Amino acid sequence: MVSMTGYGYEEVSSEQAVVSVEIKSVNSRFLDLTINLPPYLNQLESLFRAKITEKVVRGKVDVFIRVKELESDAEILADIGAAKSYLAAIKKVAEATGYSTEIPLSLLISQPGVLNSNKSYDVEKYRAMIEPVFDASLKKFIADTEREGANMKADLEAKLTKLEKCAAFFKELQPKMEGYFKETITKKFNELLGEQADQNRIMTETAAMLVKYTINEEIVRLHSHLAAMRAELSNNPYPGKKLDFLCQEANREINTIGSKNQFAEVGAMVVEAKDSLENIREQGKNIA
Repeated sequence: MVSMTGYGYEEVSSEQAVVSVEIKSVNSRFLDLTINLPPYLNQLESLFRAKITEKVVRGKVDVFIRVKELESDAEILADIGAAKSYLAAIKKVAEATGYSTEIPLSLLISQPGVLNSNKSYDVEKYRAMIEPVFDASLKKFIADTEREGANMKADLEAKLTKLEKCAAFFKELQPKMEGYFKETITKKFNELLGEQADQNRIMTETAAMLVKYTINEEIVRLHSHLAAMRAELSNNPYPGKKLDFLCQEANREINTIGSKNQFAEVGAMVVEAKDSLENIREQGKNIA
């Protein structure tokens, strides 16, 4: 089990450049991956995207790849014709406005197109430079999600154990609830009719009451959903979506048990069960 939130960072310095890779993620229903690369390395995006999607199933993942070059092999070219044209135009403006101060060189070279950088980018060289740093950062990121996932699994299992105890309580109390219905109906018939009470009528009314208030089916389904939750936590490395569905189904059964309840102790246990289930559901939103 892994968490959808995690963080990894790696930075490596060499004589040529400083390369850093930062990976961080938060919760999301699906995998929402954004990779931020220097524009001249966009063709490497598919490589790093494949590495992430191989390891990550869900979450909003942001990847920042930064390259700071310490030595530049860029060739700087001067466009003399453009510089002269700018100078002539600036002089005309100066004469027209009465500006007499000498025109600084910095003003000329700051104009667009006067100085141009001509640099070729060897993508394979950058790939070899970035990929080991990326892999190290991704390894830290995955370890972080697994560490948090292990803590969440322990918490989910503890909450599920409480929920299973509530379900066991409902099952143990069911015969008492059925006996209570039969006793109540028999008592009312005897109060009204005394010895003339028809036992067949009492049995019919009791059966009708049990059909309306029995919780046997809900208990069976609740135990089935909880067993499925336990199996998901034990066997599925990415149980988030299935767990959310099972929580919805279990909640439906607990609500029905609560609506049919005639005992204070059952009502208290329903509240405890709903609290545990809500904790499971909220925690489940954090896992992949």
